[in-house]
Amino acid sequence: MPRPKATIIGAPISPYVRKVLAVCALKDVPVEIDPIVPFFGDDAFGEISPLRRIPVYRDDQVTLTDSSVICQYLEDRWPEPSVYPADVTERADARWLEEYADSRMGDVIIWRVFNAAVIAPAVFGRPRDKEAIAKVVTTDVADILTYLEARMPAEGHLFGALSIADISIWAFFANLSWSRVEINDHWPKTKAWLARMRAAEPFASLERAGATLVRTPVPEMRAALANLGFAVTPTTHLTDKLRLGPMTVLV
Repeated sequence: MPRPKATIIGAPISPYVRKVLAVCALKDVPVEIDPIVPFFGDDAFGEISPLRRIPVYRDDQVTLTDSSVICQYLEDRWPEPSVYPADVTERADARWLEEYADSRMGDVIIWRVFNAAVIAPAVFGRPRDKEAIAKVVTTDVADILTYLEARMPAEGHLFGALSIADISIWAFFANLSWSRVEINDHWPKTKAWLARMRAAEPFASLERAGATLVRTPVPEMRAALANLGFAVTPTTHLTDKLRLGPMTVLV
């Protein structure tokens, strides 16, 4: 039975958007994307996403924000194929790794590296702080990679089959790459795991989409995404007025 079409508000530059898009693709949920940057969301966007964060997910039953809430909803509504381990202890561990990615990796990679390297120069006109980025890479990013290296399997995925843990962690590495930071051979299992993830679909296509959009002016993102073969919404929440969310912290 065909699954109802969903709308995803948010550009695939965001790791949280790519995470949800990957789960939708794996569960064969068709989507239309409104590829906005949350700093330029209109009043209606603020009403459905009070923290002004992406993604927002809408279908015939719900409007949801927060990538973890969305992915759990997709799992509950469309259990097959599952993206959570069947074993209760492994499922709990996978949720922990999802939270580790969303919080710790998000704080370091998005707000302290990607923001300094890409967002601040492109959106706010601030110079790229190479020294600050290098310091975070040698400390906090290295700590993250050391933790992940201890968890990574020699082959395959974290819990045997692909799970939300793999998807959540994978999503952040593209933003690290777009910040001109790559994993070296000091973390061989993590590097090999990431190569396996990036070689598979839908991960490869989503990274290509994000890589295109990160080089595209915000007003042109809809056309660029459509040219890549993604379905876009007929209308958009994009505005040209800069608006920060109530919890936005720019470092």
